[in-house]
Amino acid sequence: RLMLLSAFSFSVMAVCVKQLEGRIPVAEVVFARSVVSLGISWWLIQRMGLNPWGKKRRMLVLRGIVGTLALFCVYAALAELPLAAATVFQYLYPTFTTALAWGILGEITGKRIFAAMALGWLGVFMVAQPFAASPLPALPTAIAITGALLTSIAYVTVRSLAEYENPMVIVFYFPLVSLPMSLPLLVLNPVLPSGSDWAWLIGVGIFTQLGQIWLTQGLTQMPAARATAISYAQVVFAATWGVLFFGEILNISTIIGAALVLGATILSLKMK
Repeated sequence: RLMLLSAFSFSVMAVCVKQLEGRIPVAEVVFARSVVSLGISWWLIQRMGLNPWGKKRRMLVLRGIVGTLALFCVYAALAELPLAAATVFQYLYPTFTTALAWGILGEITGKRIFAAMALGWLGVFMVAQPFAASPLPALPTAIAITGALLTSIAYVTVRSLAEYENPMVIVFYFPLVSLPMSLPLLVLNPVLPSGSDWAWLIGVGIFTQLGQIWLTQGLTQMPAARATAISYAQVVFAATWGVLFFGEILNISTIIGAALVLGATILSLKMK
């Protein structure tokens, strides 16, 4: 449930980023997200009476750095690609996570998880349609795939921190690191938001924060490979929002791909 809630929240965050239509630079979107998330995280940590600085500080900072780089890639891809396509490229990360969790964390990955990963990968292929008559632009596609790889590294780092840190401390370090990382780029190219842009920027911060909280709680309670397989549900959410809000065409290939992704999620949930 936590991973599904996280997927839904991140899909709404993607809608907020897409609504900005590239008017606001990526660094400014990351900065706004960091400000909102840092404030909420600090308030929650104070209410819970936690030590905000944690125990494994170097690893927490590393998670923040890698997560911030992934965030830049995700937001840049969302600005340039259709919502469904950007999301499915991002959801290459469960495959990367499975390999990293096996190689770094020593997690045992059963045949059912590999089957779920294969279904999810096939679903991603069907939705992306790389051999269509009008292929997606190469650079945004490469950025999106890079974001997926960085995301998988960040999530494996979260999983390795689970033994030592409270989930809220892990969440807190993300905006704590991303704020100073995005500030220099913001100063170089500041753009004053206008009208509804403020609402979309705040929405990015709120829904990313909710997604991070539920994601981190989910990752600290179950193996990384299984948890991220469940996250494939975000692809279905993104395809729905793309049709409803952005007039994106949901063709037969996209429907089949979404069904495969949903099948991967169900297969993962049936794990004992």
